Amino acid sequence: MAEVKRENFGHMPMEDGGGEVEKFVLQSDSVRVEILSLGCIIAALETRDRAKQFADIVLGFDTLEGYTRKHPFFGAVVGRVANRIAKGKFTVDGKEYQLFLNNGPNSLHGGARGFDKVNVGLPGEGERGTTLPNAFSLQVLWSPQILPNGVCFYRLSPDGEEGYPGELKVWVTYTLNGSELAINYRAQTSKKTPISLTNHAYFNLAGQGSPDIYDHEISIEADSYLPVDDTKIPTGEVAAVQGTGFDLRQPVQLGKHLKQFHLDGFDHNFCLPLGRARRLVARAHHPPSGRTMEVHTTQPGLQFYTGNNLDGSLKGKGAATYPKHSAFCLETQNWPDAVNKVSHSGPVASGPVWRAVRNAQGGEMPWGNCSRKAMGTQPSLVPPHPHSPVFIASPQPHFPSPLLLPGEEYNHTTWLCFGTA
Repeated sequence: MAEVKRENFGHMPMEDGGGEVEKFVLQSDSVRVEILSLGCIIAALETRDRAKQFADIVLGFDTLEGYTRKHPFFGAVVGRVANRIAKGKFTVDGKEYQLFLNNGPNSLHGGARGFDKVNVGLPGEGERGTTLPNAFSLQVLWSPQILPNGVCFYRLSPDGEEGYPGELKVWVTYTLNGSELAINYRAQTSKKTPISLTNHAYFNLAGQGSPDIYDHEISIEADSYLPVDDTKIPTGEVAAVQGTGFDLRQPVQLGKHLKQFHLDGFDHNFCLPLGRARRLVARAHHPPSGRTMEVHTTQPGLQFYTGNNLDGSLKGKGAATYPKHSAFCLETQNWPDAVNKVSHSGPVASGPVWRAVRNAQGGEMPWGNCSRKAMGTQPSLVPPHPHSPVFIASPQPHFPSPLLLPGEEYNHTTWLCFGTA
């Protein structure tokens, strides 16, 4: 059983809404992780090497100030839709929605103020659904609840936030069991809306602040990937990895592999087998230290990113600088721009989609998805009653749908398993 501690990490500036930012420390014999109530950020993650020495293996900042400035989503949960949406536009039920463009001609990771940032200064609704004309959203930080071996964060994303339709209730739960860190994402909506959630931690198994990841060995269990255009939007083709530099089904040493195939780095979605079951999708190994990390998930895609845009300009933890290729990301998520690449004629979904948990009086329980032991609710991993309607994914030759409908529940989990070899 992991130990869970709660600490103060700082206060947000008043121009960003104020409020106390808390840090939650989960610790087992082999892993120690720090998570913030700002953006559900993984601020530190310490694992042991083969000599049983601990090192922090994620990029980030020592103080809150670093996270309130512009940074490349270090350790944060991003959404409503992770990755890129072409031209920031999509259409649902005949209505076109325009999002903020924050990545050239596209929308990236939820827009200007996605789930990784505070949400103030935005016209919308109050925390309890009350209309606030000419006012602002009141919820500035994720609301945490400590669990026996982790922490569950909750927030309400108002209808229209960053241009997305529907009021969205979101739960992100971190639990630590021995050497395994699980991240569970759940959401319910009042209107049909796209959703794809991930964590954007940057890893370096040699320890954060190490100059590069060229000596890391990487493998990804994917037979296909998505080619992209010059703005990183998928072309629509699902390409086989066989015979290309994207064939990572056997471990490759990253530095040698990039040189062999004349690649500047990776920032691509790898297509995983669809289904609800947990499966191993990627493995990273740092031979000098012996540290290993396995990624297991229920998600349909994995964005492999090698820190191509890091340029050494940010001062990180311990005054470290983070140059190009000094970290990698393995972001489990739906496929980029999927909302514009699939047919939305039917009730399709890309993973476990169950009815909302309800209390005895029939009302929705904001904390109903966190923990049966803590809250006395139905366990979150139990599927709905056999007679309940379930929307099954209709056959799609390529992109899985990211759309969530009212009455459904978005439900995905990713497990990070740490060890040595």
